[in-house]
Amino acid sequence: MKESRKILATMLFAGLGVSALIADSPKGENMDTRVFELRTYHAAPGKMEALNSRFRDHTCELFKKHGMTIIGFWNPSEAKDADKTLIYLLAFPSREAADRSWKLFFADPEWKKVKDASEKEGPLVEKIDRVFLNPTDYSPMK
Repeated sequence: MKESRKILATMLFAGLGVSALIADSPKGENMDTRVFELRTYHAAPGKMEALNSRFRDHTCELFKKHGMTIIGFWNPSEAKDADKTLIYLLAFPSREAADRSWKLFFADPEWKKVKDASEKEGPLVEKIDRVFLNPTDYSPMK
């Protein structure tokens, strides 16, 4: 569990750092009011490549279709964790917008088709952790 938190913290800082590089204005000016969702997928044994393929080939486009802003995707640097962990960060205008987007995403017939096809030989994910985050007033994000 400690290792998972360490991985989450590392990925969060990396994702937020990317956002900070996009624009550089004084603190508090044009404060980013988006809500961020940090998701960690724990892949089923031997399913990491299939999970990456599903995101690469289908899920990312469906996220965009349903108003989800993709900040980034990461695998841990440690080889033992990279084969079983996918971490990504999304942004939404609000928590309500996030809830709407996820509802539309899960109801999308294209998603259902992709999920069913990718899981013919069993689920790709054993567990999903999700955390919603709000930037602080001193965060260098825009």
